[in-house]
Amino acid sequence: MRRSSHATILALMLLSGCGASGGRTVVEGAGADELLKLRAGPGLGYSVILGLPDGTRLVRRDCVTEVGQLWCRVSLADAPKITGYVSEDYLSES
Repeated sequence: MRRSSHATILALMLLSGCGASGGRTVVEGAGADELLKLRAGPGLGYSVILGLPDGTRLVRRDCVTEVGQLWCRVSLADAPKITGYVSEDYLSES
């Protein structure tokens, strides 16, 4: 019973921090001359896969907290096989 309560708490934490899995979102707030970095993992220490300009449509998968920062695993809406992590600070519901 204890194990199932831990799983329930973890699931609620993920959902509350990131919204429902598979949600549509767009990049917002990177800046006119800047790109949001799509990273290989949830944190600044991971390599950059590519840069995403404001307005890029994404599908949000799940989110994790790493060193106090919420990172969401996303895929490109127009190229779903391209996936990575971005800071939740730069995502806006579409």
